[in-house]
Amino acid sequence: MRTQVEEPAHILGQHSIHRLTSSGSRTSGRAAWSRRVVGILGGMGPAATADFYLKLVQATPAAVDQEHLQVLIWSDPTIPDRTEALLTHGEDPTPALIAGARLLQQAGAAMLAVPCNTAHAFLGAVQAEVDIPIIHMIEETANSIHRMKPSIHRVGLLSTTGTQKARLYQTWLEKKGIQVLSPGLDSQENLVMASIRGIKGGSSGFSVRLQFAYAAQQLIDAGAQAIIGGCTEVPVSLGPEDIPVPFVDPARILAESVVQRVLEVA
Repeated sequence: MRTQVEEPAHILGQHSIHRLTSSGSRTSGRAAWSRRVVGILGGMGPAATADFYLKLVQATPAAVDQEHLQVLIWSDPTIPDRTEALLTHGEDPTPALIAGARLLQQAGAAMLAVPCNTAHAFLGAVQAEVDIPIIHMIEETANSIHRMKPSIHRVGLLSTTGTQKARLYQTWLEKKGIQVLSPGLDSQENLVMASIRGIKGGSSGFSVRLQFAYAAQQLIDAGAQAIIGGCTEVPVSLGPEDIPVPFVDPARILAESVVQRVLEVA
């Protein structure tokens, strides 16, 4: 069911946002600096958005504050649940995603990053409604895995059930000849989804990390040569030190891709 979401334009008001030039003077309109502004469409969930921004900072080759990126973050935790929309015909998140994307474009963003894997099932409709590019996290991750040495032929995917059902990673990886292994039904619900819900509810400690690691080990035992943290909540708790094969963090790959694009046009 599609619902109408009121555009959050009242936050911007009727006045354009002033932007700083490299000399420090203020200018209205689309100044040269505006090409470097990154918009983060987040809130899905808030902890994952904060984690992504930290990774964006870490990926930026900056020695002083002024060399970091200009970033606008729209963190809207009221966006309807993406997995529920895919699995149970819950409320469609597309209108809220479009509203957030438009707000960021109006505020001066030159590109958008969406640190939510499952939201990528809806981004085609969002991209059609804005004039700035949305950097596709799953495509970037698939390209990164394809470049790994030694070559990866089978990967395990820890993600929401919605991402699994939408075959978001399978679509990009299988055409590169890479097989995606998914957890069994019990592991998916009681280990992966339970841990994702725990992080969204404020828990990211040892027990959550242990559940993710156990689910990952099951996939490794089944032949996975690497593990994708295919929900942005997963890398909040699980890291490379927790498993014996490479851990692929799509949020970090997205951050690095954003930085690369900004530097290309700077």
